[in-house]
Amino acid sequence: MVSEIIVVGISDMQIAKSPELFVTYALGSCIGICLYDPCAKIGGMGHIMLPKSPDSCPDRQLFRYADTCIPLMMEKIEKMGGSRKKITAKISGGAKMFEVPDEQGFGNIGERNLAAVRDTLRKIRIAVIAEDVGLNFGRTVYFHTETGIMVVKSFVQGVKTL
Repeated sequence: MVSEIIVVGISDMQIAKSPELFVTYALGSCIGICLYDPCAKIGGMGHIMLPKSPDSCPDRQLFRYADTCIPLMMEKIEKMGGSRKKITAKISGGAKMFEVPDEQGFGNIGERNLAAVRDTLRKIRIAVIAEDVGLNFGRTVYFHTETGIMVVKSFVQGVKTL
């Protein structure tokens, strides 16, 4: 039985053992990432806002960036008893929330976030086994550490279970 829902805010990351439940709200261009070891029943959720941490201040808000949040999630899951070989990922978000003329900048951040998350996962050899990404609408994501199920809610597509 879930003791409480663990809310993962923007630029935040949390790790817990079963039977905890995570939620992150209002994913637009941000990426919600769930890592899970089904044998140990340990999971983590991050709400990634940007693709790459700036070189100018490498120690600030590490959960904000794909390239720093994901490796830290892995490290914390392993410290709790998870096995890197068994961990898989599920991702959601990466939407294009605004139509702007500059496709290389602000208007394309969801796509860049998604590419950075996939690249980081590939580098640390974690498979993405489910995703609900892209398009042009926001999402709320729930992640169950008991089952590894990710539930994505949106006004556009309703409820998806992944």
